[in-house]
Amino acid sequence: MKLTKEKVFPIIIGALKEDIGSGDITSSVIFEKDINLLAHIATKEECVLAGMDIARWVFNAVDEKIVFIPLCKDGDRVKKNKRILSARGPAKSILSAERTVLNFLGHLSGVATLTNTFVKEVKGTSAKIYDTRKTMPGLRELEKYAVSAGGGFSYRIGLWDGVLAKDNHIDCLRSPLDFVPRQARDFVPRQARDFARGRQLTGNRLQSIKDIIKVFKNRGYKNIEIEVDNLEEFKEALDAGADIIMLDNMKPEEIRKAVKLSKDSGIILEASGGITIDNVKKIAKTGVDRISIGRLTHSAPSIDFSLEI
Repeated sequence: MKLTKEKVFPIIIGALKEDIGSGDITSSVIFEKDINLLAHIATKEECVLAGMDIARWVFNAVDEKIVFIPLCKDGDRVKKNKRILSARGPAKSILSAERTVLNFLGHLSGVATLTNTFVKEVKGTSAKIYDTRKTMPGLRELEKYAVSAGGGFSYRIGLWDGVLAKDNHIDCLRSPLDFVPRQARDFVPRQARDFARGRQLTGNRLQSIKDIIKVFKNRGYKNIEIEVDNLEEFKEALDAGADIIMLDNMKPEEIRKAVKLSKDSGIILEASGGITIDNVKKIAKTGVDRISIGRLTHSAPSIDFSLEI
């Protein structure tokens, strides 16, 4: 995944406005006269680096006089106390940009580092690590870029560029009567029963899964993904011709059975839900193609960087 300045710049400007506002009071008073300096940014812990271009663009947005000198590149694993970049220019400008640069580097390198930890754990299997849409609002493209820097992958950026029918989509197509225990349906008022049937809803999850896949295929969509909770639903989605099936919170032995059932079908299987660093290797060994992990972006710890004069 590649970042472009045109897409990222509005995010950078928003971050600078948030931090600098009407002006850096402290630096404006201390540096009434121009003072040039050389600053270095170093990591205070081992990590996988992400966000170098963003750091460059932040410095550039604050002052075009700042000379940016990269000493590493995104995707590099750097050791504790390693200098990753230098910046030469007006002291006031460098110090005004400092916190925004460090915040971006810290967060994105944290995402890349956590992703890489999972990637290394599944090495030697056919499984690839994927992110999700569980991202910080406004930072999705940056965070997904950081996932790629750590060796991970993205299926889609948002709702607009891929089909993924999940539990709530499926349940919305079910008849209201399907949520009433069968033995209690005789007690549902006749008018309510007639209304439910009149809506022409599918009535159960298996039929809903089949109908969803059918409607997307009829409209010419490709790479249709659907979420299932058990092997019965999996078989329904497989027979209906889904391109990708998400196995949600299924046990490794169930996933292994799904892999066996779909052998030579060309379908992509994705395990999701409850994935941790402790169980990811076991899940990868089932033969699943993808493992999607929300914590890559919503729970990655920030990496500590510091700017030294």
